Amino acid sequence: MKSSIQISPKDTINAFLLFFIIQSAQIGVGIHGFQRIIYQDAKQDAWISVLLAGLATHIIAFFMIKTLQMYGSNDLYGIHQDVFGKWIGNFFNILYIIYCSVAFIAVLRNYIEVVQTWVFPDLATWFLAASLLLIVIYTFTGGLRVIVGISFFSTILSIWLFPLLIFPVKFMELSDLLPILEANMTEILKGAKSMTFTVIGFEIIYVIYPFVKDKENAKKHIHLGLFVTTMLYLVIMLVSLSYFSGEQLTKTIWATLSLFNIVQLPFIERVEYIVVCFWMLIILPNLCLFIWSAFRGIRRMVKINANKFVWIFSLIIFVLSLTFKTRTQINMFNDYFGKVAFYIIFVYPIFLYVIAAIKKKFKSHKEQSE
Repeated sequence: MKSSIQISPKDTINAFLLFFIIQSAQIGVGIHGFQRIIYQDAKQDAWISVLLAGLATHIIAFFMIKTLQMYGSNDLYGIHQDVFGKWIGNFFNILYIIYCSVAFIAVLRNYIEVVQTWVFPDLATWFLAASLLLIVIYTFTGGLRVIVGISFFSTILSIWLFPLLIFPVKFMELSDLLPILEANMTEILKGAKSMTFTVIGFEIIYVIYPFVKDKENAKKHIHLGLFVTTMLYLVIMLVSLSYFSGEQLTKTIWATLSLFNIVQLPFIERVEYIVVCFWMLIILPNLCLFIWSAFRGIRRMVKINANKFVWIFSLIIFVLSLTFKTRTQINMFNDYFGKVAFYIIFVYPIFLYVIAAIKKKFKSHKEQSE
């Protein structure tokens, strides 16, 4: 098999860690305000759109795993080279590297905007970008196991945030969920498509799968991670639909963070400040996984060590992150990225599986005839 990866045993990870990787990769900045975007499409049936989007992630993960199982010791970059040849394969690799880089910018810039809006309005963008990138550099240079460790602790340490949703639950009006299925199927599917920016991240399977030690257990942990993420988004959407009126939801940019506004604890006056600052631990695995995925692709084409790559990459990202000045620009960037990501994440894996399966079948027939 062409371009197979030679992996040292010390670089492998256990399959159960895929649950935490999926969780930390999917839960990032998208969760802050996905409700408004989905509600604009599907109104009070937005929760159905969330369920359909979650179902779609399971279907696509199935095709991803099936493709990877054909190439047990290969990642997406190697599969591209094997299926399409060196030059076309590398072209697709470059596109995927660009996707990972743009996703990195999206997470970084959206989080900076949240910090500037909710906590430190006078803090310069360059300072926040430089600070976050230095943390990413420090984590990335530790290697895959350190990144996976961050993903594990990010998931475990953030568990305390979600029971806080009990506070807005007391003010829910379940009648706001009625009538069910008032939106037509086109609107519901459009809402599900709008969830793309929120649920991306699980495509890291394509790159991390060869590093899994017990691959026979990978499938169940991947799907469990996707299921838990879907249920989390579903609960947040149901709470938001029942807590906010429709008019409020269309005007609330960060509905999830707004839910923390009413949390009252005797020892903390503004819980949302704590949540926003703590969220850095949640987006850190997002950033590290995207940069690691981009690095694996660059390594396929250029001989470059990790330390040199991460500094060059971070410098480019730092400059690009400063080009977004206003909320309108960031929102437009998110919209365009979400539209492109839909085809990369939800359409292309099916196409790749079909092409890889046909090629494998053709090669098998050719070998038998010889």
